[in-house]
Amino acid sequence: MNATDALNEIAFWLERELAPSFKVQAFRKAAAAIADLDAEELAQRARDGRLKRMKGIGARSFEVISQAISGEIPTYLTDLRERSQTALADGGSELRSLLRGDLHSHSDWSDGGSPIPLMVEAARALKHEYLALTDHSPNLKIANGLTAERLTEQLGIVEQINNDGGDGFRLLKGIEVDILEDGTLDQSPEMLGHLDIVVASVHSKLRSDRRTMTARMLGGIRDPHTNVLGHCTGRLVQGSRGQRPQSEFDAQRVFAACAENNVAVEINSRPERQDPPDDLIQVALDAGCLFSIDSDAHAPGQLDFLQYGAERAEANGVPADRIITTWPLDKLLTWARS
Repeated sequence: MNATDALNEIAFWLERELAPSFKVQAFRKAAAAIADLDAEELAQRARDGRLKRMKGIGARSFEVISQAISGEIPTYLTDLRERSQTALADGGSELRSLLRGDLHSHSDWSDGGSPIPLMVEAARALKHEYLALTDHSPNLKIANGLTAERLTEQLGIVEQINNDGGDGFRLLKGIEVDILEDGTLDQSPEMLGHLDIVVASVHSKLRSDRRTMTARMLGGIRDPHTNVLGHCTGRLVQGSRGQRPQSEFDAQRVFAACAENNVAVEINSRPERQDPPDDLIQVALDAGCLFSIDSDAHAPGQLDFLQYGAERAEANGVPADRIITTWPLDKLLTWARS
């Protein structure tokens, strides 16, 4: 087995089961450290002790590399593969099987942890037909949001990946754009017009009063470039960042606007978000909204979080035909461009 592939696969399974980031990064760094070494050079370094002295190689990654070099499937990887046979979620498997893609993901161009090709590789391994790359917009400086210039450069990389693919998979040009305090979107209309998918989200001043937040969200929803309303309440229910209460807004007006403006409500699959809450999913259903089950992945293994979103959508009775990520690519893009 290729040692680099083994290290990256280990990182994938660790990300999927929410292992501490330092543990995941140890394997990602080890994979990067040996990526440019051919098999003969790698084996020689393992024999003469140089591999152990390389920056980024620890005791566990050395063991994995050594076993891979000898033709074995590393023991650590075998254990992780066995654990992965257990589904992440208790329900939603039928709906998960209908999902064709994911419209919310991040790379190391903003606050994700991995380069774009690794995110694409993981999406392909999960049998996605499409993945939207939606790194943050400039206003979110803490997340290294993309200026128009950096986004333009990224779009060239997306085009190159699609040109080199040949397997039918499509990486969609996207953005998670901030809805600013005045309700406008944090990127120029011209730039947004070059994209396939625009996820619009509120990331700041989440404790604003109900009237202010409602007006802000309505502004973002009514922008003709917006396709998906991301993690609408901004809440956090668990995880390393602690808990955060949901934003206050007029849900009936917001979801009515989504239905009227052809904007899908995101069912965010991250375990710490679980956004929207169940009661708001019901309000959105009653309003006639479409939905998008998205991972909001910041690492390759997190792309499999769609299981959590499918579980919640199924439990709340969301029909599959109202979930845009069950649609084939042509139908999705026709809808998005409308």
